[in-house]
Amino acid sequence: MKIQTSIHPSAVIEAGAQIGDGASIGPFCYVGTDAVIGDRVELVSHVSVLGATTIGAGTKVYPMATLGGPPQNTKHKGGRTTLVIGQNCTIREGATMHLGTDSSRGETTVGDNGNFLAYAHIAHDCIVGNNATFANGATLGGHCEVGNNVYIGGLTAVHQFVRIGDNAFLGGCSAIVGDVIPYAIAVGNRASLRGLNIIGLKRSGLPRAEIQVLRKAYKTIFDRSRTVGENIEFAKAEFASSPTAMKIIDFIASRGKRHYAVPSLKGGAGDDADDED
Repeated sequence: MKIQTSIHPSAVIEAGAQIGDGASIGPFCYVGTDAVIGDRVELVSHVSVLGATTIGAGTKVYPMATLGGPPQNTKHKGGRTTLVIGQNCTIREGATMHLGTDSSRGETTVGDNGNFLAYAHIAHDCIVGNNATFANGATLGGHCEVGNNVYIGGLTAVHQFVRIGDNAFLGGCSAIVGDVIPYAIAVGNRASLRGLNIIGLKRSGLPRAEIQVLRKAYKTIFDRSRTVGENIEFAKAEFASSPTAMKIIDFIASRGKRHYAVPSLKGGAGDDADDED
């Protein structure tokens, strides 16, 4: 049965905007002419959808969120750029997500099933994977790349061009100025790695044996008796049969000249100890 679309009389929907089946546009919302609102999307009230913004099916957006604002980038010259938000996301009060920049990739992309709490911000040209959680006030600078299943704590700021690997956990009130490897915990002002995100790995269903391999790989990669380059070459040979360990190794090996990797606080030791393993 087709679900009826609901648009409150006080909402402003510009000509050209596309509204999906079963969408609900609440009081005092604004939807611009280039917007695409997917099926069953709910804009609760006082939501602004600007520019060429697409919101995937089943996403719910709370009051005062602004999606598709122009990039805060002086290199942007006003060309048409986009914001694409995936399905089944929750975008809470006052959150902001900006369009891409016409001098860069031109699109900001947010994956499915994200949970973006109040006043979270995603800047221009970022790529955010699936199942992301941004706690209150978590902020991405421009051009960041965030993997799947990443948690960013409240009031944490991520510097522009930084990459965050899959399943990483960024502690609250942290300043992330370099790349964070997959599966790791990073905490602090000019953050450092505090070991692996063991709780997150267990919740994801990773077998205990593979977690042990990851711990060994982590210690190898951050062994301070050798250079990082030597450690990576050594780890490539030792952990070639482990897809999860190789994800970390490939992540580090693939960083360009622009990217600085967040260091481990205690070399290979970390502080993720768990006596059950």
